[in-house]
Amino acid sequence: MSLKDHFDTFARYNAWANARLYHAVSQLSDVDYRADRGAFFHSIHGTLNHLLVTDRVWMHRFTSEGDAPDRLDAILYEHFDDLRDARELEDRRITAYVTSLDETALDSIITYRRVSSPEVKTQALAPGLAHWFNHQTHHRAQVHTMLTGLTGVAPELDLLIFQRMWAEGLR
Repeated sequence: MSLKDHFDTFARYNAWANARLYHAVSQLSDVDYRADRGAFFHSIHGTLNHLLVTDRVWMHRFTSEGDAPDRLDAILYEHFDDLRDARELEDRRITAYVTSLDETALDSIITYRRVSSPEVKTQALAPGLAHWFNHQTHHRAQVHTMLTGLTGVAPELDLLIFQRMWAEGLR
């Protein structure tokens, strides 16, 4: 598997995992969805907003396009349905961007400012993508844990399951 194939898979996996997670979250009451569960961004609502914030920040770093929120704890959408709609649009944007990259682009260099400090960072694009996809998985796992605590069950989000479904033509 090439580096390009690796990142294309992660872009598609990211959209798949988000769709599964959002479907499960949509079954919660608003009280459970917003309750402070002790996570870094407090609630499922706060954590899902954080993921959209950071996706927009990183997409701006990669493409110089779109909004780049200036706070990692920003609440971009108060209502779940609006957040879900924005998530779906962002996932399509992410997938289109990542799948448009070639091996040369993956070797390119990006320079950006951190959200939490004025430091300027320069790095190759591929390690930035790797961090980004890992960050998404990290916070999805937090939501998954909160869901499991609330309902006793949460959707399977394993990459291996996605890979098997993709290989079988199931989307």
